[in-house]
Amino acid sequence: MRCDTVVIGAGVTGLVAAWRLVEAGQDVLVLEARDRVGGRLRSEVHDGSFFEIGGQWVSPDQDALKDLLDELGLSTYPRFRAGESIYLTREGEARRFSGEDLPVGATTAAAIERMTTVLDELAAGIDPERPWDHPEAERLDRVTFQQWLEDECDDVEARDNIALFIGPAMLTKPVWSFSALQAVLMASSAGSFRHLVDADFILDCRVEGGLASVPLALADRLGRRIRLRQDVTAIEYDDRGGIVRADGARIASRRVIVAVPPPLVRRIRFTPELPAVHRSARDHQSFGLVIKVQADYPTPFWRERGLSGTGFGPYQLVHEVYDNTPDGASTGQLVGFVSDERADRVGRLTAEERREQILDSLAAYLGGDARRPKTYVESDWQHQELTGGAYGTSFDLGGLTRYGPVLREPVGPIEFGTSDVSGLGFQHVDGAVRVGTDLARRVLTGR
Repeated sequence: MRCDTVVIGAGVTGLVAAWRLVEAGQDVLVLEARDRVGGRLRSEVHDGSFFEIGGQWVSPDQDALKDLLDELGLSTYPRFRAGESIYLTREGEARRFSGEDLPVGATTAAAIERMTTVLDELAAGIDPERPWDHPEAERLDRVTFQQWLEDECDDVEARDNIALFIGPAMLTKPVWSFSALQAVLMASSAGSFRHLVDADFILDCRVEGGLASVPLALADRLGRRIRLRQDVTAIEYDDRGGIVRADGARIASRRVIVAVPPPLVRRIRFTPELPAVHRSARDHQSFGLVIKVQADYPTPFWRERGLSGTGFGPYQLVHEVYDNTPDGASTGQLVGFVSDERADRVGRLTAEERREQILDSLAAYLGGDARRPKTYVESDWQHQELTGGAYGTSFDLGGLTRYGPVLREPVGPIEFGTSDVSGLGFQHVDGAVRVGTDLARRVLTGR
């Protein structure tokens, strides 16, 4: 079989690239190892209730995603946020508060504001598409974010809260495992560090029918151009094009797009081998670890108490929680997250032990009723071979400046890209849309 371009991976990046190429008149084939499209986006129904298992929110600055939603005819609705939020102290005290400022002591609050300003200034000075070009890039990439925080601030509670919004909440890794530059890139890719801190911004709205409606709508347009259960095992290439092998099939094409996360590229055997720097670059990237927990209740009982369902606790097993009730639902739904070393720890427990500890943590925010959901669902992406973690990949110490520029470089007729290597929209669906669009452009223009 022969076509113009083979796209490997039916996540949003691959599907956007394929659709833009089809619009331009190309003959395209999309190969997906799973039995579904969507990659890290998926929706499920359990006990009659709707759950978004993967990514789900849209923020105001995600223009590429919002434009695509309009193009696909998909609408959004605002996340529920009325009422007071909860902050849990190290001692387990639940403090109610309104607005963005955490209810901490004056000295800690001043330290948080100062650190936020410093991070905003650094983020504003970095091009998220090329963070390695910043004059301080190498210095920031050779020190862990934890060490950088300790050097910058002597208030422990302030450091723990700043760390929360980049480590557990976004990169889903311990702050001692990634660089200060990787942290600043995370902030820059979202517009500023303040955006990451502001839940009303970063988690602004949701898509009717779930964010997984995006890949489903793209797949509907691509139709038979998508082949599922096609695990690509090998790519042979030269200057004339590539030959892709998947489960006995052999497809020849002028161009190949590999739209899978960087760590998964190593599952494919390339002939000739990829340049050593390409292999090393992907070996130095890894996923974070996070368990997304959703609990469905007969009613949103927290609203009756004047609570929004939003909570933050840098010392809690569940480090953040939100009202996740779908628009128009009669029940009440909470979503919480357990990440990095805490995800390691509870991942070793039995399912019942893990559920009990997680529900106890939700109850610390919202009271004993949180221990009694009618439906409980965990999304643990780290145990899925074709994903390997969430929400996206990031470099180890020093890796961003050493290898970052390589990840978007083509090799012969082969292009690479996912949201993991985007600048704006890094690890978000918005980034996947941007990268997919750029991949199609590169194929059509010959770079």
